[in-house]
Amino acid sequence: MQKGYFFTVEGCEGAGKTSVITLASEYLASKGYEIVTSREPGGIEIAEQIRSVILDKKNTLMDGRTEALLYAAARRQHLVEKIVPSLLAGKIVICDRFIDSSLAYQGYARGLGIQEVLAINNFAIDNVLPDLTLYLDVDPQVGLKRIHAHEDREINRLDLESLAFHQQVREGYLEVEKLFPNRIVKVDANHHIEEVFERVKQALKLFLKI
Repeated sequence: MQKGYFFTVEGCEGAGKTSVITLASEYLASKGYEIVTSREPGGIEIAEQIRSVILDKKNTLMDGRTEALLYAAARRQHLVEKIVPSLLAGKIVICDRFIDSSLAYQGYARGLGIQEVLAINNFAIDNVLPDLTLYLDVDPQVGLKRIHAHEDREINRLDLESLAFHQQVREGYLEVEKLFPNRIVKVDANHHIEEVFERVKQALKLFLKI
């Protein structure tokens, strides 16, 4: 099926995913690659509508399984409508979050079980996994401090979770990394963005052999 490459960027809140994706897109475009960037939940109209429900601060009663199913539903539509067509056109897709977020947040931090959430998502993604996942590993206290330092950033429902929850998310990502060691590259994201991106760039160069 695949002609292009599917890259994802993962991490806790405030890990610097947006900045890394911007820099990675510019770098790869300078090397002649055609780049498509996207995000989850979202990326296309239907998935963005689901995103608004998931992240609405008023939806504090949302059940963990409901949350997991909504993410999987948004992911499926995003995949068939945007990611797969872009890959078939030979483009590199760089996505802010994908299946690993669900495994870390809902599977581990919400206590639903990584394997249980993986089963839900396997149905949704139909064996389409990223070729390379860059996991930006940041201390949750550092990440949350970064978020609250940006006054123009909208605070969503997940930002309101306790520090303990975000620490559980980080632990979840480290467990997910063990499940997919050949796909996931961990990058220390506690440093300044220039240093973080240098490590990301090395991972991209190694994968693409450029």
